[in-house]
Order: sequence, then C-alpha cells, then structure tokens
Amino acid sequence: MTITPEILRITVLAGGASAERDVSLDSGRAVADALKKCGHAVALADINPDDLCALDIPADVVFPVLHGGFGEDGRLQAVMQQRGLCFVGSGAKASATAMDKVATKRLAIELDIPTPRFEVIAPPDKPKLTPPVVVKPVAEGSSVGTSIVRNASTLEKTVAAVADQFDEALVEQYIDGVELTVGFLGNQALPPIRIQPRQDFYDFEAKYQDDHTEYLFETGLARETLERAAEWSSSIYAGLGCRHLSRIDWMVDSRERLWFLEVNTIPGFTTHSLVPKAAAKIGLTFEQLVDKLVRMAMEDHS
Repeated sequence: MTITPEILRITVLAGGASAERDVSLDSGRAVADALKKCGHAVALADINPDDLCALDIPADVVFPVLHGGFGEDGRLQAVMQQRGLCFVGSGAKASATAMDKVATKRLAIELDIPTPRFEVIAPPDKPKLTPPVVVKPVAEGSSVGTSIVRNASTLEKTVAAVADQFDEALVEQYIDGVELTVGFLGNQALPPIRIQPRQDFYDFEAKYQDDHTEYLFETGLARETLERAAEWSSSIYAGLGCRHLSRIDWMVDSRERLWFLEVNTIPGFTTHSLVPKAAAKIGLTFEQLVDKLVRMAMEDHS
C-alpha cells in the first residue's frame, strides 16, 4: 500500500486561452490559496497549447483548473498522460467526450435518459426545430455563446452567428422549468442544487457575477425526482468514465420530468461555484475538498 506524504508539491494550472480564461484564473487562485493553507508547496502557473512550460515544474500532482477549450476538452489531459503525470480530474477520453455536448446527449439517449430534442447546424443548413429553442456552441462551457431564441424571425440569424464563431451551432428544444445540478466527488453524488437566477436564463453573468443568483438545497422538488437525478447523473458519470469530480446539469419541467443538459469535468472553484457549495453541504470545507482531490489523484496514480 502506497502512503501519500502529508506535504505535496502541487502545480495548479489556470488561465489558458479559452473564453473562460478569467473565470479559470479566479478558480486557480482560490485552489492554490486553499492548498497552501493545507501546508502544500504550490506553484500557480498559466498554460496554453503553445506554452507547456508549467508541466516542467517538479510536482507530485498537477491540478488543472482550466475551463473550456484545451484545458477541459482532453488535449491537456492527453499531454499529461503521455508524460506520465499524476493529475486531478478525468482522463483525456472522458474529458473530450464530456466537452462535446452532442456526444454526451447521445450517451444519455443510449442510457434511456431524456434529453431535449436537438440538431447540429453548419451553414448553409437551416434549423428545423421551432422556437423556443436554446442555441449554443457544441463545445464551450459557462454558457459562452448561448442564448434562448423565442422568435422565429431571429432564429436563423442567431444560429448563423454561433456557427460563424464556433463552426457549427447546437440547437436544442427549450425546456421551461428549473435548473438542477448534481456534483460529484469521486463516485459520490453530492446533494443536488436548484439554481434560481434573477433572470430567466442562467447565463455567464448569473454564474459568475450576479450575487442575486440563488443556490438552493431546499429545491422544492419531490424526493423521487432528486433520487432519479442522482441515479441518472451517476449513470452518465460512469458511462463517460469520469473521475474525481464533475458536475452534471439538468432541467426539470412543470411535471418534474428530468432533461439532461451537459457535463462539466472541471467545474468552477469561485465563490459562485456549485461543487464547493455541495461539498460544504456534506461537511467539507473548501480546503478539505481540494486536499481530498489531490489525494484521490495520488491514489489513482500509484
């Protein structure tokens, strides 16, 4: 049995080159500060596809806190695996699949888990679904490039704008209801959280800037609904091959039917972030959470 040392050398990766860079920097600083409070020797480093010097820093564990492209889509994980590095979070295959919203929706369908009807549009194709719909990139997080379209007259323009920026657009039938999220620590589903934004859409501002967004453990939903959310989330988490942590997002309609939305393999670690809130609900401080994650990584790597 391998004994993990009390004090670890940890490189926290933050920043990157995606649209979520600023959120990643905030998350990275929070993780690095917490790990230092645990007594670890921590290096906080920026990284991008053209500069991998951060991976040369001697470390027992690498803790990537990168959101969006490169950091969360499996490319960074593939490099770390090739180098034989010990790191927190899912491996390259699971990360790449989870980042692809279409691939995860197809997995949900294979598992007989409901997900809103959808289509992927690349110009010059036109959407067939009719509003209200949600238009979003296939492989971005934090609601980057995402909008609700309620008017048929603006649908094609919105789809074209997303496709122009991200090559193609995911058009998904809008589900009128409440958003629910289930976080994971290891293979443990954490208490579900109902997200109550001030506006009708949980967009980038509501996620990271609006202090009026409410995060409710008293969800107002039936126990059976919450149990089903945990069960189906566990099926998706295992089906993707995720490890250490993730967050799985759902919509719940007026009949309390669950609709799978997406998976985040590197969820945020800011003051608004949901996995730390759910971990606190089961008694883990922020410091205990990040320390537990690096020790999970050490155990899996041994």
